[in-house]
Amino acid sequence: MKTFIQPDQQIKRKWYLIDASGQILGRLATQIALLLRGKNKPFWSPHQDLGDYVVVINAAKIKVTGKKLKDKKYYRHSGYPGGLKVEILETKLKKDASSVIRLAVWGMIPHNRLGRRLITRLKVYAGENHPYKDKNLTEYKIN
Repeated sequence: MKTFIQPDQQIKRKWYLIDASGQILGRLATQIALLLRGKNKPFWSPHQDLGDYVVVINAAKIKVTGKKLKDKKYYRHSGYPGGLKVEILETKLKKDASSVIRLAVWGMIPHNRLGRRLITRLKVYAGENHPYKDKNLTEYKIN
């Protein structure tokens, strides 16, 4: 039996709307990554881009367990000596809540050309408003 490869013309991309209010960050990110990769489809293969679009609203209202709000740190480096910047989750949520979800999802998809293409289909908004109301969004419930 040969391996089935879905032709690009037959890929149907859906648009999902996820409300992040009250959701736990890691559990939410795994479901988003699953939809972006297309693993919920019966013809999934790891080297193909079969994923759907995901619009996340209310990103500022996510929850984390334990003491992560004070203890979880995000690091970035400028490349210069002494250029390490550290930011805790609490301040990052206040400044830019959408980047927290984007970074969590980025850690769960491949770090290559395919992953860079997948992450462009993730649209995250801190509040209720988003510009994709005309896209026939399917509401996706997270348990």
